[in-house]
Amino acid sequence: MIDLGIEKMMVISVVALIVIGPEKLPRVARTVGTLLGKAQRYVADVKAEVNRSMDLEELKKMKETVETAARDVEGSIHSGAADFEKQWSEATSTAQAALPEVPVYPEYKHPKKKWRIKQGATPTWYKARNGIRTKALSGAARVARYRPHKFN
Repeated sequence: MIDLGIEKMMVISVVALIVIGPEKLPRVARTVGTLLGKAQRYVADVKAEVNRSMDLEELKKMKETVETAARDVEGSIHSGAADFEKQWSEATSTAQAALPEVPVYPEYKHPKKKWRIKQGATPTWYKARNGIRTKALSGAARVARYRPHKFN
């Protein structure tokens, strides 16, 4: 870029002080600083956009290569599966003739109807005798059951 040394900066500042004047110099310097900051931000945004577009192009190329590789693998799998199916059918047809018939048994059913439900170890007659609750009551049912009745 521009090579600005200390000597050149001093010459520029002296000329600016003479031409612009000491009253307007701070305002002009502030304006020049803001313009330079805006220019730097604009250049940085352009660089970032170029980098993003380059990355996007690279990602598109990678996506295409992965898709072609997946298609190749899929084709090889399908061709291998067809060969395997043919060999399997040949092998099973020859093996079926050599094997005896296997008897088919009915599906097993557990003798209890509700065998998955856990049953308590304490008998219900013992719970009834000692006043242990065997059924859960909701809060509203409990209030209705134990609320004292008003006699009119």
